[in-house]
Amino acid sequence: MDLVSRVQRLPIGKFHYTLLWVIGLGWMFDAMDTGLISFILTKMAEEWQMTPSEKGWVVSIGFVGMAIGAVFSGGLADRIGRRTVFAITLVTYSIATALCAFAPNLTWLLIFRFIVGLGLGGQLPVAVTLVSEYIPAHVRGRFIVLLESFWGLGWLVAALISYFVIPDYGWHIAFLIGGLPAIYVFMILKKVPESVPYLINRGRIEEAHALVQKLERQCGVEVIETIEVKPVAEKQNISFSQLWSNPFAKRTLMLWLIWFGIVFSYYGIFTWLPSLLVKQGYSIVQSFEYVLGMILAQLPGYVAAAWLVEKLGRKATLAGFIGMCAVSAYFFGQATSVSMIMFWGCLMSFFNLGAWGVLYTYTPEQYPTNIRAFGSGWASAIGRMGGIVAPLVVTHMMVASNGFSAVFMMFTAVLVGVALVILILGEETKGKTLEEIGL
Repeated sequence: MDLVSRVQRLPIGKFHYTLLWVIGLGWMFDAMDTGLISFILTKMAEEWQMTPSEKGWVVSIGFVGMAIGAVFSGGLADRIGRRTVFAITLVTYSIATALCAFAPNLTWLLIFRFIVGLGLGGQLPVAVTLVSEYIPAHVRGRFIVLLESFWGLGWLVAALISYFVIPDYGWHIAFLIGGLPAIYVFMILKKVPESVPYLINRGRIEEAHALVQKLERQCGVEVIETIEVKPVAEKQNISFSQLWSNPFAKRTLMLWLIWFGIVFSYYGIFTWLPSLLVKQGYSIVQSFEYVLGMILAQLPGYVAAAWLVEKLGRKATLAGFIGMCAVSAYFFGQATSVSMIMFWGCLMSFFNLGAWGVLYTYTPEQYPTNIRAFGSGWASAIGRMGGIVAPLVVTHMMVASNGFSAVFMMFTAVLVGVALVILILGEETKGKTLEEIGL
């Protein structure tokens, strides 16, 4: 039995759940940092008397960094290891977030937010690639959606920090709290093993064999002494052209369109939601309360997606959740009462974040080991382009008298387009091993 098959046959147990929560907490810190800026910006804009354009650049510059970070960290992870890059990116964005508290002016804030983006964008595709390569095919989708659910916890933590800290202690303290995750790197280095397919692909067979034997002992299955290796990818070299060669060109096109659309809509909606609600006449504290309620709705969205992704499959679940998010976004834009804002806002949050969980399952399943992190990184990077554009578009549209409604009409159209892309170009990957899919 070859090394990868030995990893796939391990019964789900302590090792897999430990990997989930250790990587998941790193993911949570990533989301916390992303969420903090949306709350901080509402207060900071008042103190610094920022123009709408300046507010837009504070958000967009982070996405410029995220796009660059996603591309380079994906390729780097395929060269020097998933675990190493995951640890480096976490330290990078944590330290840069703390430095934002000391920014004397907008220029320095933009520099620090760019560095934050490098780390944030670099961490996510690497994390999901690492977890994907350890989880058996029959539950891989469920585990990746549960991993993504830590994103909802991170936004919840950001909302709680913002609600209890910013009004009384100011936004500087919130940034300093965002720097604390750097300490967590020691837990990652201690608890997270390197990817077995990565080790094989780099020719480190003895190291991969020793690691698999250790996992077999931990899981209580037969420890196999002989080494059998099947190639996990045809090439060790990594190049951009591989993403656009057969059979990956169609998959790459699909992923890039999905990622651009979903990032554009998600960050356009949720990063700006506190500010949009304040512009509608609600106080800062009220807007924080409403957004906190909507964030709580993300958690059951992940649970539903984790169940459906193995029942209905990736394609139907992803298209269905994005389609329902489009419906929710439309009615949210038309809502005129607090109860309707909360109802449609919670549904929008439920379906949007459930879709994110499925997307993070689906993306690494499209590529073989030698370009899995690289391909996932490029898809994420193209998505970040949507994150760069969204704040600038939103700030421009909000100037109009019917800006709030128009913004959400736009998001509705984008989400409908994304759902159609999945239905037309998507392939079902449920129940297949990564090696079967990425041939």
